[in-house]
Amino acid sequence: QVQLVESGGGLVQPGGSLRLSCAASRKISSITNMAWFRQAPGKQRELVALITSGGSTNYAHSVKGRFTISGDNAKNTVSLQMNSLKPEDTAAYYCRILSVFGAYWGQGTQVTVSS
Repeated sequence: QVQLVESGGGLVQPGGSLRLSCAASRKISSITNMAWFRQAPGKQRELVALITSGGSTNYAHSVKGRFTISGDNAKNTVSLQMNSLKPEDTAAYYCRILSVFGAYWGQGTQVTVSS
């Protein structure tokens, strides 16, 4: 069974940066897209950023210009560079890889933005 392993979360001050990484434990074929979601306490999980197999990207309005998603289909890795972090970015962040065979999710990594 494929597992996605995330890393890079933590505590950071407002205005700071973090880089999240996600890697698959086994090869995933026929990837459609890779994405990062987040879920804050009491809120629904929301899409933060997505990158297609062709390299096109989409971002939530709230993170556009601050976050950058990158991915490597061959290595089955996806990263999220987060700059100019704000307290409202505090959430558990989840990576997801979507292939023609199904969706794979990470276990989540906590990002806390606080002074």
